[in-house]
Amino acid sequence: DAINPGGVFDPLGLADDPEGLAVMKVREIKNGRLAMTAMLGYFVQAIVTGKGPLENLSEHLADPLANNGLNMVTAGKYTP
Repeated sequence: DAINPGGVFDPLGLADDPEGLAVMKVREIKNGRLAMTAMLGYFVQAIVTGKGPLENLSEHLADPLANNGLNMVTAGKYTP
């Protein structure tokens, strides 16, 4: 494979099995897509609340029943 040659960049020999390498490539793509979806969640949360993820987490941990996404939407505080 010209894009992922292995060799020097494969010290553990993970690319020796072609079927296993194909499976690992698919897993890596899925992992990247999951990470991008998580970042989208952070962005949407920051847009809706106007606060960062750590501040939202600390407020939620302090009072989980009052500070959650469902209450934010149903309380009328958020208008798209």
